[in-house]
Amino acid sequence: MQKGAATVAQLEEFDEIIDARTPAEFAEDHIPGAVNLPVLDNEQRIVVGTMYKQQSPFEARRIGGAMVAENIARHVYGYMQGKPKRWRPLIYCWRGGQRSGAFTTWLRMIGWDAHQLVGGYKTFRHHVIATVEQLTPQLQMRVVCGATGSGKTRVLEALARQGAQVLDLEDLAAHKGSVLGALPSRDQPAQKAFETAIYDRIRHFRTDQPVFVEAESRKIGRLHLPEALIEHMRRSPCVAIDATPEARLAFLVRDYAYLGDDVTALCRNIERLRGLQSNETLSRWLDLARSGQLETLFGELIALHYDPLYQRSQGGNFVTLSSAPRILVDDLSPAGVEAAAQRILSALPT
Repeated sequence: MQKGAATVAQLEEFDEIIDARTPAEFAEDHIPGAVNLPVLDNEQRIVVGTMYKQQSPFEARRIGGAMVAENIARHVYGYMQGKPKRWRPLIYCWRGGQRSGAFTTWLRMIGWDAHQLVGGYKTFRHHVIATVEQLTPQLQMRVVCGATGSGKTRVLEALARQGAQVLDLEDLAAHKGSVLGALPSRDQPAQKAFETAIYDRIRHFRTDQPVFVEAESRKIGRLHLPEALIEHMRRSPCVAIDATPEARLAFLVRDYAYLGDDVTALCRNIERLRGLQSNETLSRWLDLARSGQLETLFGELIALHYDPLYQRSQGGNFVTLSSAPRILVDDLSPAGVEAAAQRILSALPT
C-alpha cells in the first residue's frame, strides 16, 4: 500500500475523519463521526461535472483545481487552525480519488500525517453491508412484541436505562412505524444513513448478552430493514407485552398528543388508509381528527385497524411468539413502563 493510504479496517486509528465530498453527499450518508470539509460544494461539483462532459476533461480539471485549492485553503485557515503537528486525520471522498487525494497531499505537505481512505466512501459502504450481514446472526436477539399502544418503544428505552443492550430501530429511523408514526421534529434519514446507523450500533454489541429489539415489519416509514436483520429478528425468541385496552388507549393519547397540533398532517395520514377502511369510517375518523377528539379516534383505530393488523401479521412473522413469555400490564405510565422492563429482564433467560 502506498504511503499515506489507509483501509477501512484502520478507521479507529485516526484522530479525526474528514469527508471531502459535497454537503449533499455527506447528508445522504457518511462514516460515523466524520466532519464534512468539502473540497467542492454542491454547486461547484455540478459545474465541474457539466464542464467535463460538455467541454473537456482538461477545462474541468483547470477550473475544478482552482476551486479545490481555494476550498482547502479555507479549511486550513479555518477549521484546522490550531491543530497540533501530531494531528493525524483520515480523509475520504467517493472512491478515494482526486478530491481526497488533493486534500491529503496538501495536508501532508504542511506536515500533518494525513492519510487517504483507499476506495473512499464506496468501500466503506460495502463494509457496512457486509458487517451487518455477518454480525446480525451472531446477536442474541430478544424481540419485544405487543399490540399498538403497548409502549414497546418506551419499554426498550427503560431496558436501556436498566443496562440492557437495545437496538431501537424506530429511533434510528426517526419514525414510530405506524400509519401515524411520522415525527413532527425529525425527518427520516436516507436509506444508506439508516443502514450505517444500524451498523454503528450492532458493531458495539456483545454477542454473549441479549439484544432487545422491537418487533417491526420490513419497513419503518419509507425505510427498509436490512434483509439479514429482519430474518434474524423473525426467528429470534420473543417476549410479549400484554397491556389492557384501557392502558393502551391512555398511553396512545399521551404518546401521540402532538398529532393534535397539526390536524392537516393527521388527516393526511388517515387518508393513507383509504382502500383499507370504508369511506364511511374514514369520513368519521377525519371528523374526529378535525374536532380534536383524539381519544375517540385512537380507540377506533385500535379496534378497527391496528389490532386486526397485528393479529394477521405478528403470529405469522415471528415464529416464537405463540410460546413467548407474556408480561401482563395495566399501567403504562413512566413508572409502569420501568416496572414492565424489570419484569422482562427477570422473565427471560440470558
